[in-house]
Amino acid sequence: MTFNDLNLNTPLKNAIEDLGFKDPTPIQSAAFNVVASGKDVVGIAQTGTGKTYAYMLPILRHLKYSRQDNPRVLILVPTRELVVQVVDDIEKLSKYINNRVLGVYGGTNINTQKQAVAQGQDIIVATPGRLYDLAVSRVLQLKSIQKLVIDEVDVMLDLGFRHQLMNIFDILPERRQNIMFSATMTQDVDALITDFFIRPEKIQIAVSGTPLENIQQERYDVPNFYTKVNLLEQLFNDHETFSKVLIFVAHKKMADRLFDTLESLFPGESCVIHSNKTQNYRLRSIEQFRAGEHRLLVATDVMARGLDIEDITHVINFDTPDYPENYMHRIGRTGRAEKKGQAILFSTEKEQEGRQKIEALMQFKIELLALPDSVEISTELIEEERPQIKERYNPIKRKKDDLPGPAFHEKKDKNKKENRGGSYRREISKKYKKPKTRGDKNFNKRNKKRR
Repeated sequence: MTFNDLNLNTPLKNAIEDLGFKDPTPIQSAAFNVVASGKDVVGIAQTGTGKTYAYMLPILRHLKYSRQDNPRVLILVPTRELVVQVVDDIEKLSKYINNRVLGVYGGTNINTQKQAVAQGQDIIVATPGRLYDLAVSRVLQLKSIQKLVIDEVDVMLDLGFRHQLMNIFDILPERRQNIMFSATMTQDVDALITDFFIRPEKIQIAVSGTPLENIQQERYDVPNFYTKVNLLEQLFNDHETFSKVLIFVAHKKMADRLFDTLESLFPGESCVIHSNKTQNYRLRSIEQFRAGEHRLLVATDVMARGLDIEDITHVINFDTPDYPENYMHRIGRTGRAEKKGQAILFSTEKEQEGRQKIEALMQFKIELLALPDSVEISTELIEEERPQIKERYNPIKRKKDDLPGPAFHEKKDKNKKENRGGSYRREISKKYKKPKTRGDKNFNKRNKKRR
């Protein structure tokens, strides 16, 4: 099947031709007519197979020109970087179409985004938090939304966006088309579909967890952080082979630590991205890596979902992820659009359980490679790797029985008085035969005169 076989109009055909695409991917072919029909859709496909175009082509095909200010299409994505990328993809497809697209996300001035929303938009691409803030402020009206697209919904649930998603569903029109695309299916996602989707049609191109055939996977058993660094140094000395490498780590502190180490080994060749970095810094790091100004990018899982950077030669899992689905999304950054890629996994002894979960999910054994003889096995440990020393017996240490208990003292007499609530006021009025308020005094005076 080619794009000519799909029911595309001339502006979309011209945009596709300018982009150099010839044949649609399987998910794009399977989803086009289903999304265009207006039914609720759940699409499951491996990462790197063009899911964004799978839902945008039929939406743009049937999105008519309108002068109304309120948006008609809402696309929710988990990260700011993904907002920027999806907006860019829509603008490329809309090259010959007259529509208005806006991306909104946190970490930037909300007043600037309010001004852009007020000018009128057809398509809004947003992270859940910022979208809800704009909707609550009443600047963004969602009453005209006809199509809701949730991209990478499993990530949103992992990042704690469930409450915000529920709030957004409450303020959306009931009559709308729900479209969801993801690479993995979890129990939380199933529950979301059951609660909010109406008889959705499921499109599944590959079983969730199936490894990509065009990605070669290998692994090393490495004892600790500094040995992993020594192995990286050995690998990265081959500049020609490792020309564009994405390195995933477990958390932000590890990302900064590894970035500083790589900068000392390969000055000016690396950059880093994680959620503590400012939005401009993150976007700049991605653009420098995309343009080839830096060949090494150290990232946390904020980069693992949806971002499309061409010609990544290797994805290195410096730390084995706890959740096997994250491994699938990480390695999906290479080998995109049917190109070849390579994924390498580092695992310490403690990380072997995580590696086994990954292989169980994929039903695939990752090839184990021996450490090169030239790689030095370090005995130095970082803070997280050092064993915690527990005291077995310390005669000087105070026992729990000897620790001071909670402070206690007798109340003073003035604090022992009973509660002076309504009953207290009633008792006072009985005792002195007069009420406490001025209005009641006037009432009593009138009663005395009558008597």
